[in-house]
Amino acid sequence: MTSTDQVQTSTLAPGVSQVALSPGRLLDAPLLDLLAELDITLEESSITDPEFTGAAVVTRDRVVLSMRAGQPDGERDAVARALLGRVLNVPLAPLPDLYHITVV
Repeated sequence: MTSTDQVQTSTLAPGVSQVALSPGRLLDAPLLDLLAELDITLEESSITDPEFTGAAVVTRDRVVLSMRAGQPDGERDAVARALLGRVLNVPLAPLPDLYHITVV
């Protein structure tokens, strides 16, 4: 079994989709299909600072991805998948040094 085939189970609070997701599925599925499957909302952020690339807001019963309006499609896709990997406990390679994920 390769690392792409390994499946991790989410460590989110009860009420939030507890899904087993492989890195391959997270990286290969069309993003909008994946968000629908996981019942995760993607919203435009009111933050316009180009340094802000996105945030994952996790509550007791849902996950919302908040992404900057006007963000390049490739960046949005990569950052959204990285954030999903973090909140769903899916092991992924780190993003390039330009990006940092901060947990608060």
